[in-house]
Amino acid sequence: QVQLVESGGGLVQAGGSLRLSCAASGRTFSSNSMGWFRQVPGKEREFVAVITTSGGSTYYADSVKGRFTISRDNAKNMVYLQMNSLKPEDTAIYYCAASRLWLVAATTAYDYWGQGTQVTVSS
Repeated sequence: QVQLVESGGGLVQAGGSLRLSCAASGRTFSSNSMGWFRQVPGKEREFVAVITTSGGSTYYADSVKGRFTISRDNAKNMVYLQMNSLKPEDTAIYYCAASRLWLVAATTAYDYWGQGTQVTVSS
């Protein structure tokens, strides 16, 4: 069992930066790939980034590649999403999620989800 709590969302101007954090509890954290997803009301939840258990491999959606960086600290049970050069289209609720599978992007592959944190980028 893994519990996830996101933080760090807020309002930022276009071109700015935010760092999202995800605090995980549960003994199995280090054995899970961790992903970030986002969702806009009325649209499906979409993949943003994923990192493997050791942090050695990452994978990003094309829309955020080169601007966002996912990282994790297994000693602290934390996952981060550094978001730079933010655009208004990045506005969404961002969710942290855990999967027992390796480097997957499908929402159905994730077993545990946080409650989400709102990110709003103004133009």
